Amino acid sequence: MIKTIFWEDDAVVMIDQRLLPIEERYVTCRDYREVIAAINDLAVRGAPAIGVAAALGIALGSLSINSLSRKEFEPAFYRICEEFSRTRPTARNLFWAIEQMKRCWAANTGTVADIKKALVAEACRIAEEDIAVNRRIGLHGKHLIRDGDRILTHCNAGALATAGYGTALGIIRAAHEEGRKLHVFVDETRPVLQGARLTAWELQKENIGMTLITDNMAGFLMHAGKIDRVIVGADRIALNGDVANKIGTYSLAVLAKENGIPFYVAAPLSTIDMSIKDGTEIPIEERSEEEVLYFRGARIAAAGIKACNPAFDVTPHRYVTAIIT
Repeated sequence: MIKTIFWEDDAVVMIDQRLLPIEERYVTCRDYREVIAAINDLAVRGAPAIGVAAALGIALGSLSINSLSRKEFEPAFYRICEEFSRTRPTARNLFWAIEQMKRCWAANTGTVADIKKALVAEACRIAEEDIAVNRRIGLHGKHLIRDGDRILTHCNAGALATAGYGTALGIIRAAHEEGRKLHVFVDETRPVLQGARLTAWELQKENIGMTLITDNMAGFLMHAGKIDRVIVGADRIALNGDVANKIGTYSLAVLAKENGIPFYVAAPLSTIDMSIKDGTEIPIEERSEEEVLYFRGARIAAAGIKACNPAFDVTPHRYVTAIIT
């Protein structure tokens, strides 16, 4: 199984997803600000993985706090939590993980050394729990996949988007492990190409049959009867079931409904935001236009052209066949 992010020797270690699939390189963060930069720069991405990164990063930051008393430790700890909360606004798992770390802090009344030890243990528990939850999602969702299914997925909701195993790809992986024959159509997922660079790479490593397509081919394939179901992940789910996921997900959901194809969303409970009633309240991150205008340092649009770059869209719950958790 791909190890996306983990704790080792008082440091946060993660695979640098910006370099995939050309190079597999793990980076070691010994300062919590390096973890923040990795989240912002997409070295680590995917809502569950972002949550794990935040938990591990907060634990790492706590080790650098030199205060000897709980009273002095507290403001520095909360400042670190606040810094992580300003990274990726749409990912619910980020805020869930921060809340878990704050609960851990509040529940520990020991010495500063005890608090630091507890925070590291809690962050590692969050990482381990994420993998276990993803495996359960796979077990629950694999029953929806039939032998011979042709499945469309969008962006990357695999091991790389989590601490390991994956959500949407976890279901596909679980069905494959059970011996079902299936084929995955992978949306390239502009503008950062998480499908082409990451999902295709994961499936290839698992020897799962797949075909890479451009985003605008999905409707053609659905209409031609070449897609049996769509499975995607989620970055935040509202109380009514509206789903925020990578930009382009909404279009796929509409196309799936038009063509009578089941549209499934796979996500842990930590992605569900019980505080918001519907998708209109989900904050949508607007990323730099350079992600649209450039690729790997090369400009792909004429000088002077402007671009918009919302990282996510919201799919109304009426287009979602089921949420698998």
